[in-house]
Amino acid sequence: MQADEKNSEFMPKLDLVRDKNKLKYSDLIYMKQAEEIAIQKAFIYRRTRTRCTVAGISIASVALGIYLYTIHAVKQETFLNDLNEPEKIIEKTKSDTNIA
Repeated sequence: MQADEKNSEFMPKLDLVRDKNKLKYSDLIYMKQAEEIAIQKAFIYRRTRTRCTVAGISIASVALGIYLYTIHAVKQETFLNDLNEPEKIIEKTKSDTNIA
């Protein structure tokens, strides 16, 4: 694998302990700056993710509350209990059917 990494068109990987003598001071400064930028981006991402999680939980809880309130309100309605049973249909007598 060492030969493949050297012939590769990508920059070779560095081991900071082993290759410390090969690095310039400016390279170390650039690496520190890149690391700080990556940490700042990770912090912003974490904060954004936390806000989105809080917003999602809030929206879900409001929707669940509305749903539960609606179910509770519908259970209290007694409009079906107040309806009278339909009156029975009066059966026709045999004399009424023979008219025709």
